[in-house]
Amino acid sequence: MKSMKMGLAALAILAAGANSAWAVELKFAHAAPETDLQQNLATFFAEKVATGTKGQVTVKIYPQGQLGNDQQMITGARSGVIDIVLVGLNNFTGMMPKAGVVELPFVFTGREQAYKVLDGDIGKGLLADFEKFGMKGLAFPENGYRNMTNNAKPIRVPADAAGIRMRTNNSVPLNEMFAILKANPQQLPVAELYSALETGVVNAQDHPINITWSFKFYEVQKYLSLTEHAYSALGMAMNLNKFKALTPEQQKVVLEAAAEATAMQRKLSVDKQEEILADLAKHGMQINRDVDKPAFQQVVAPTYDSFVKANGDDLIKAIRAVK
Repeated sequence: MKSMKMGLAALAILAAGANSAWAVELKFAHAAPETDLQQNLATFFAEKVATGTKGQVTVKIYPQGQLGNDQQMITGARSGVIDIVLVGLNNFTGMMPKAGVVELPFVFTGREQAYKVLDGDIGKGLLADFEKFGMKGLAFPENGYRNMTNNAKPIRVPADAAGIRMRTNNSVPLNEMFAILKANPQQLPVAELYSALETGVVNAQDHPINITWSFKFYEVQKYLSLTEHAYSALGMAMNLNKFKALTPEQQKVVLEAAAEATAMQRKLSVDKQEEILADLAKHGMQINRDVDKPAFQQVVAPTYDSFVKANGDDLIKAIRAVK
């Protein structure tokens, strides 16, 4: 009897050890403040993963660039120091230049087309490309439509952008667009942008309104012009080896949680848009919606020629075929 009790106790210890061994904590990193929709997505994703795996897989979130800037987080996700990264899709285009098609000015007719493209065959093809660089592409959440802010004047026609000092990200199409507009593009990490605007290193920037709001750029910018010149997607990717180390059931939970979190965050982005605009106005931003978008489209069309020369026109044609 004593021997049996000792055996049961040993089995209990082994079982506890096995449960502990199977427990996985994933590090999820993004650059946005905790007030941003990216944190809403990360939190929703973490809850879905924990619930779906019955606690075997948990997610710890590191917001606001705690684990580095965008490129450092991508490097971390490739090496396995970070498990999941969420950054602007433009930050992956150095490795995957064809993904830059999403950043082309006015390439989408609206959000619904963007969603169909990113969730359809084109998006699946781009997600598959992540594996060439040691990552598992999970989804393309929404950053939103990019709009221009500055401290000089409202921007209504292309000529209004001339002469401003525009902070840009590393998107080749957007840098070329601002060069065409004579807006003096200057690349800066988003973590340095507030101080650059505050000190006058640059006096303009372009981001979706939720980023302008969550990073409090309204404190250092006066005019917001709803140019909606480019749709900006986020790229959500996981270290490939860490993904493969999960059981098939756990992998399924992660993929489903990423899709559900993306759908939730996109809806939240749309639902909160007018609320965010009202709050930006409350903080003193002067907002103009009377932008001559056809005039901008015509002027910045050469950005397409450059993209086609470097990458071909297959993806552009495929996007235009999606209604």
